[in-house]
Amino acid sequence: MAGFFSKLLGKADSASAGSAAPASTDPFDADHGEASDAERVLYQSASVLMRYPSEEIRSFIPEFLELAGEVNHDALVNAIEDVQRWYDSAPLEDIAGQYVQEYDLSRRHSFHMSYWTEGDTRRRGEALTRFKKMYRDSGMVTDLHGELPDYLPLVLEFTALVDSRAGRAALQAYRPSLELLRFALRDDSLAFYGLVQCICDSLPGESPQSSAEIQKMARPNPPSETVGLEPTDPRLLPLLQPSTPPTSARS
Repeated sequence: MAGFFSKLLGKADSASAGSAAPASTDPFDADHGEASDAERVLYQSASVLMRYPSEEIRSFIPEFLELAGEVNHDALVNAIEDVQRWYDSAPLEDIAGQYVQEYDLSRRHSFHMSYWTEGDTRRRGEALTRFKKMYRDSGMVTDLHGELPDYLPLVLEFTALVDSRAGRAALQAYRPSLELLRFALRDDSLAFYGLVQCICDSLPGESPQSSAEIQKMARPNPPSETVGLEPTDPRLLPLLQPSTPPTSARS
């Protein structure tokens, strides 16, 4: 356990060295500071626990609980215990089946962050390219394990172990997606809600309390193109809708 703890908390961000970069309007270039020890433990714990259930992941739970306790992150301890209770609630094959139903077959709890904002539009390709650039710029060889580059557990692991400044900027850039996922997990009483709540709490600014507040977080001048999706698809943020409201909006 000590070896893993040292590896997790001993990472130094490459972004902390060198002279300051020129100002950029790219949210991925924003500097929200390096992750604290407690945040690194949060990001890595959530990265592992939110993946497809297995006996190996189950075996990590006591270690993650101990790590969360060592960094005095009580909310994370509670969130991990929620996942532990889920694992203990049924045989592993049933837990895995629930995971596939809720996170693979249903888009309601998608872990692909750009899906919430870009949907299946052509613009999503640009978003995925931006995540790929983040990994490439880090100088690390990143194994996507067959996932898209905006896959939340992958971004969390990158943030914990590779470059916390860049990772936190990416998480904050897609904060509306995280908040929508948080709402969906809460409303459906799913075990990962506490983890996503902790992730949102680790980022700058207060979490919104309603969908209307999430809309205000979304970037202005959204694209109106929605290839492959109905314009009223409830899974998408309103930022994908045409900028001119319907005549009935006021009522």
